[in-house]
Amino acid sequence: MILDLLKKRKSVRNFAEKDVPDEVINYILEAGRLSPSGGNGQPWKFGVITDKELILKTAQIAYNQKWIEKASFLIVLCTKNFDKERGGRYIQKSRFPNYVEEIENMDDELYRRIHMEEHQTKIAGTHMMMAALEHGVGSTWISLFKVDELSELLNLKKPLIASEVIAFGYPAYDEEVTPKKSLDEIVFYNKFE
Repeated sequence: MILDLLKKRKSVRNFAEKDVPDEVINYILEAGRLSPSGGNGQPWKFGVITDKELILKTAQIAYNQKWIEKASFLIVLCTKNFDKERGGRYIQKSRFPNYVEEIENMDDELYRRIHMEEHQTKIAGTHMMMAALEHGVGSTWISLFKVDELSELLNLKKPLIASEVIAFGYPAYDEEVTPKKSLDEIVFYNKFE
């Protein structure tokens, strides 16, 4: 059943002028809430933008991507960065032993901006996108935006920042699903040849 849903998923940038009901939005949010996270830290907050003026401002902050303006609503995935509390630098040094010195000497603010806590929101976001699809609601990731400006627009207080945005809405029309590579093209077992 999940594979049938995944086979239908596509990025939707052409939204119909039709509101998504609150109960569907809550269903989508619940899917995000139930998402896994490292150490069950749940390092996120989900901001729901339904106000059309805020959607327009978000589109401007996202380098004037006009298609965003037609979204029924946006979910801003926000994260708190816990690098010191959770041993983030230690984890990163173990993953990238050739860059230990660089990781140790990286500016705290820069490190927090690229730390893995932010990336965990993508798991929650993907769950939300799948839940939306169950209700016929399309979606697309928005990763290209000015983090500080959007965080300020939403009145987020440090260490909470906007890390990802997803636009949601009913598709204006049916679009073809972009073909995916076959398993043979992307999978290897044990060792890559």
